Amino acid sequence: MPFKDILVHVDGGKHIEARLEAAFALATTHTAHVVGLFVRSTPYVPQFIKAQFGPEVIEIQRRYVAEAVEAAEKRFVHHATLAGVPYEWRVVDGDVVDQVNLHARYADLTVIGQPDPETQEANDHREVADHLILDAGRPVLVVPYAGRFPTLGVRVMVAWNGSREATRAVNDAIPLLQLAKHVEVMAINPRGGLNGHGDVPGADITLHLARHDVKAQADHLHAEDMDVGNMLLSRISDGEIDLLVMGAYGRSRLRELVMGGATRHILRHMTVPVMMSH
Repeated sequence: MPFKDILVHVDGGKHIEARLEAAFALATTHTAHVVGLFVRSTPYVPQFIKAQFGPEVIEIQRRYVAEAVEAAEKRFVHHATLAGVPYEWRVVDGDVVDQVNLHARYADLTVIGQPDPETQEANDHREVADHLILDAGRPVLVVPYAGRFPTLGVRVMVAWNGSREATRAVNDAIPLLQLAKHVEVMAINPRGGLNGHGDVPGADITLHLARHDVKAQADHLHAEDMDVGNMLLSRISDGEIDLLVMGAYGRSRLRELVMGGATRHILRHMTVPVMMSH
């Protein structure tokens, strides 16, 4: 089933162009309706500043937010007009995590940006990514803050580990995989057993994809001394991959925060757009 509703989180950040390009490229391919969502929140100002300057600070805040909304809408409408697909612009008030999560539940796919560690909004964006992936119940496409991506979904890698999360990601991505020219199912350090990869790593899920008209090839890598995230990124570079599909947070988010994990590593160091499901 193709994507028919695509939600894109729009903000006043400097990296919004790649996110909009990705959203409207997918919308054009799938003849989808695109919703641009801007969450209007008041910038934090310390209480002593408010006490000293009073209404003047509130007015500056109001103008700042209004200008950000206007600029973001212009960029969104510009891309929508070029793409020629149906679109809707929404501005809502509230917490950015809560609002994006809420609206994502009524879309087939949500497009967000990778947190840029050098911006003031990095923590907010990181929370959006984490909570959306875990709570929305929908696939999430995360677009890197650095670089532009002229193709999306032409050469796709599926990170496969036999988990529930990976299974969900693969099936969420079928509309994209059916249109790809190259699909590579990659198992990192595969193991056998009931919850493992089977006799031939990736063979079972590749057969499942074939029944959905997806021509995929199974491959695997062994390197116990290298973490999964780095191995995936290395293979992405070698294979000229333009989209990674993976399950997210197979371990608890807290455990990944403390001990590290593939999801956290990819979210921090991604080089191509990543479609994640939980």
